[in-house]
Amino acid sequence: MTREEIGSIVERQRAFFRTGATLPVERRLEALRKLQRAVEAREGEIAGALREDLGKSAAESYMSEIGMVRSELTYMLRHTASFARPKTRPTPLAQFAARSYERSDPYGVVLIMSPWNYPFLLTMDPLIDALAAGNTVVLKPSAYSPATSRAIGDLMAECFPPELVAVVTGGRQENQSLLGEAFDYIFFTGSQSVGREVMRSAAAHLTPVTLELGGKSPCIVDKTAKISLAARRIVFGKFLNCGQTCVAPDYIYCHAAVKDALVEALKREIRRQYGEEPLKNGGYGKIINQKHFDRIRGLIDPEKVVLGGESDPAALRIAPTVMDGVTWEDRVMGEEIFGPVLPVLTYTDIGQVMEVLDRRDHPLALYLFTEDRAMVKEVASRCRYGGGCVNDTIIHLATSQMGFGGVGASGMGAYHGKIGFDTFSHKKSIVDKKTWMDLPMRYQPYQPFYEKMIRFFMK
Repeated sequence: MTREEIGSIVERQRAFFRTGATLPVERRLEALRKLQRAVEAREGEIAGALREDLGKSAAESYMSEIGMVRSELTYMLRHTASFARPKTRPTPLAQFAARSYERSDPYGVVLIMSPWNYPFLLTMDPLIDALAAGNTVVLKPSAYSPATSRAIGDLMAECFPPELVAVVTGGRQENQSLLGEAFDYIFFTGSQSVGREVMRSAAAHLTPVTLELGGKSPCIVDKTAKISLAARRIVFGKFLNCGQTCVAPDYIYCHAAVKDALVEALKREIRRQYGEEPLKNGGYGKIINQKHFDRIRGLIDPEKVVLGGESDPAALRIAPTVMDGVTWEDRVMGEEIFGPVLPVLTYTDIGQVMEVLDRRDHPLALYLFTEDRAMVKEVASRCRYGGGCVNDTIIHLATSQMGFGGVGASGMGAYHGKIGFDTFSHKKSIVDKKTWMDLPMRYQPYQPFYEKMIRFFMK
C-alpha cells in the first residue's frame, strides 16, 4: 500500500470521526456486538490461521487468544455505558456555585500496531478498548503472521466500514508510511527497538502513545516454594506458544538449596506435558520464521543443556530446553530469549537478587514462587516491573479487571477493561459555573477583606 493510499485512509477516518458518528454509546455497543458475533462465527477460521502461522493447536488458540478476546468483548459490552457516563467531581468552596465533572471523550483516529506472537489477541484487545471509547481505528497487524493478518482483514471487512476500522497490511514501508501520519493516538506492541522508532515518530506530531514492549522477565523460586507445583506452572508459562510470549518467564533465579530438586521437577514436567519427544507432539507449536529459529538456536549452549536442545529446521521447531549452571555472562542472558529455552541461575541471598534486578532494565513481568509472605511483600515493593504473579506465571494478563502494561524499558501505559477504555479516552475536566451569583473576591481592585476570604477558602 502506498503512502498516498494510507493517507487517504486516515483522512477518511478523520472526516468520519468529525461527524460525531462514533460518539453515541449505543453505536459503540452495536459495533462491539457485531464483532462479538463475527468472532464466534469465524472461530474455526481464526484457529486455522493461528495454526498456519504458529503451529498452535485449537485448544491453545482458544485459551490464549480467541477466548480472551471474547472475554474482553463481554466485559466491554457490560461496562461501556458506565465508563462513558460523565462523572461528577467535588467542587471547591472557592468555586461556589458550580458543578464539576469529567467526560471521557475519544481521542479520534487511533493507530494500533500489533505483533506476530499473539497476532489475534494483541490486535483485537486494544481494538475493542478503542472502539468502546469511541475512536476510529487503523489496524496494522504483523507481516510475520500473514495467515492471521488475512483473517483479521476478512473479519474487519465483515464487521466495519473502512472509515471506522481499516486494516493496513505489509511490512516496513507501510509501517514508515503509517508513522508519518498525524494520528491522535498510537498503540504499539512489539520490540523495544521498534518501540523507540514509534515514539520518535509520534513525537514529531506530539501524539500520545502506549508502548507494550518486553524484556527479560525473571522467575524467582524461593527455598520455601512447593517445587512440584512451581515446576508445573513454570513449564506451562514458559513453553506456551513455544516461549514466544512477551510475559513468559525468561529465566529462573532459584535458591541454591532447592535448585537441583527444581531442575529435576522441570524435566519431569516437560516430559509430562509435552511427551518424551516434544518435536513429534502435534499440540506443540513452532517458531515464527527462520530468522528467529536461528537466533534462538544460537542462544543454546550444549554444555549447559540438561534437557532438550533438539530442533527440527524443516518444521521450525525447537524442543523445550532447560539450561543449568547459567550465569549473567552466558549469551542466553544477554537478550530476551522469546523462545523455548529456560536458563536456571542460582542465588543464596534474595537481597542480592533484588539488587541485580534493580540495576537492569525493568521487565514486563516478574514471578515469585514462595510460601514466605514477608518475601512476597518485599519483592513486590522493592522490584520494579510491569506486573506479575505469586506462585504462578502469566495469568495476570488474562483478566479485564486489571490493567496490563510495562514500566521503563518494558513499556508505558496499560490496557484491558476499564484501564483500556481510559487509555483510549481523553479525560476532559469541566466546571459548569452557575450564573445566579458571582463572588467578587477574585476581581480587582483587591481589598483586604477579599484577601481574607481567599485565604479562608484556599487552604
